[in-house]
Amino acid sequence: MNLRRDVFQAISDPTRRAIMLLLASQSMTAGVIATHFNSARPTISKHIKVLTECELVKSHQRGREIHYEVNITKMKEVDQWLKEFQTIWENRFVQLDEILLNSKNDKK
Repeated sequence: MNLRRDVFQAISDPTRRAIMLLLASQSMTAGVIATHFNSARPTISKHIKVLTECELVKSHQRGREIHYEVNITKMKEVDQWLKEFQTIWENRFVQLDEILLNSKNDKK
């Protein structure tokens, strides 16, 4: 049985976040990605596998090489999920501002 990994578990790791940042600018092979880290290549490959399993990164073959790139569609899903919380937080801050303003005006 192949369990899909959780996106947020995947991006909780600093190395995987760094890989995502690298891939945000251009597609790269695992070997090129690995040159940016002090970890062994198999370790970086495991990180790439996690990112691929949760669909944050997708791969495509170019000749004999496999190139990895950020899956924009999945990132938009993550962004949309976070925006829901952003709206909630912003509404709470507006409410807090109103309470503080009313409290300040009541003291005058």
